[in-house]
Amino acid sequence: MAKKDAPPRWDRKMQQRLARGEAAALGELYDRFASLVHGLAHRVLGDEGAADGVTREVFTHVWEHPDTYDPKKEPLRSWVAALTHRLAVQRLRTTETAALALGGPGTTEELERKVRHASVAARADYIVQSMPAPLRAALELAYFQRRDYRQTAADLGVTEDEARRRLRLGLQLLSTAHDVGTPPEYGGAA
Repeated sequence: MAKKDAPPRWDRKMQQRLARGEAAALGELYDRFASLVHGLAHRVLGDEGAADGVTREVFTHVWEHPDTYDPKKEPLRSWVAALTHRLAVQRLRTTETAALALGGPGTTEELERKVRHASVAARADYIVQSMPAPLRAALELAYFQRRDYRQTAADLGVTEDEARRRLRLGLQLLSTAHDVGTPPEYGGAA
């Protein structure tokens, strides 16, 4: 069974298998990344059906164009996330622009604000899913269960200093979700 954090070798082998047209490789890739893809798409679009559509588009793109991924540039997980983000934002813009054209409420500025907000939220979700389990566990205890660092340390069985360190690092990583001049790219999907 493959480790959660795919090593670069796995990424290269997966790209090669997809390029050869191995259907089993697509199935393996889907098993590994479908929840990430669907979650990011849903976060951007706010619609289950639209997220399902983007999920299909992402895996169709990967199947039809495996050569667009370069394992030397970035991890496969980052590339898939960037592709998902790009396709979800395109769908959001298309849907919202069509609604504006039909006289729906809103303005172009509101659409761009909505896209930026969805991008930051999706990036934050990706960061949380990608961070090491000890940091994620500390943040989940602090945020969802309203634990302070002392309670978090006791729950995790670590020192208070270690709990503070984990919370600080996790929050520093999460704060980068807002560091966007342009919509966030998790890598550089083509």
